[in-house]
Amino acid sequence: MGSTKRRQDADPGTTDSVRSGREETYKKRIRSAIPECLVETGLALPEKKRGKVRDQYRRDDTLVLITTDRQSAFDRVLASVPFKGQVLNLTSAWWFEQTREVIPNQVLSIPHPNVTVARRCEPFSIEFVVRGYITGSTETSLWTVYNRGERTYCGITFPEGLRKNQKLDTPVLTPTTKEEHDRPISPAEILDEGWMSREDWDYCSSRALELFERGQQIARDHGLILVDTKYEMGCDADGTIRLIDEIHTPDSSRYWIADSYEERFSAGKNPENIDKEFLRQWFVDNCDPYRDEVLPEAPEELIVELAFRYITLYERITGQDFPFPDERPAVTLQSLQL
Repeated sequence: MGSTKRRQDADPGTTDSVRSGREETYKKRIRSAIPECLVETGLALPEKKRGKVRDQYRRDDTLVLITTDRQSAFDRVLASVPFKGQVLNLTSAWWFEQTREVIPNQVLSIPHPNVTVARRCEPFSIEFVVRGYITGSTETSLWTVYNRGERTYCGITFPEGLRKNQKLDTPVLTPTTKEEHDRPISPAEILDEGWMSREDWDYCSSRALELFERGQQIARDHGLILVDTKYEMGCDADGTIRLIDEIHTPDSSRYWIADSYEERFSAGKNPENIDKEFLRQWFVDNCDPYRDEVLPEAPEELIVELAFRYITLYERITGQDFPFPDERPAVTLQSLQL
């Protein structure tokens, strides 16, 4: 699943020149890998489902989940980012291990850097979005809704006077439906519309908040702030509710640098971040990503920077060097030994 070697730049004595040299080396590797991005898959297995980022195949009673390098936001694919799929898959695998005692998960094995073999689960059609701060740029983000004057969101009433990027008094759960376009929904609506039973909702909602608390604690220990995230859950054949899909990845979560947050917030500046928010913002500044049929191509430097941030986050969270492959291993039934 990857090297357990401790990152050199995690040591206090590491110089800026070493960090700069490391960044230059990483970005060179990333740039050379742009033509080799894993964008499409074609395993000879039944029932392929192509998501925005993951391709899913059924194999008997298990699922083969392949995380590609496709980059999505605004409910569409924006670009391809080298090593992104590997980062997401291995970051999730690490977090699944760290949170196993909070809730069972679907993972059975990691036979390839981009692949997870998992138990088949029937997913709930609800995403459990947990937010510790009021921020965001999408149409359904808490800050966007709040900034246009709305004070009730997903059944929660927020006070006047909140500022963008402000920490909330306590983390809040703001669910969304899993439809063609995600829809924010309150717990009462989830029950009234029949999306979940009360028993399942109570269990999943409490586990989502517990997972977020654990995630924030671990992130804080590594100099990061876990700002917000989403969880997905489902039932296996025995009726056990399990955490599925991904957990605390740069795609499903927003991270800020902890050391500089207070100073930058007080000065009215955006926090330093290690996520895809800057790419989202580039598209917001250069087009209407929700309504324009054709989007502009993201500049190569933004793609390289995003890949570097994904890898940086993997290393910050796990304390391990990112396992750059000598060559990109093919995703085939033979290579997966399935």
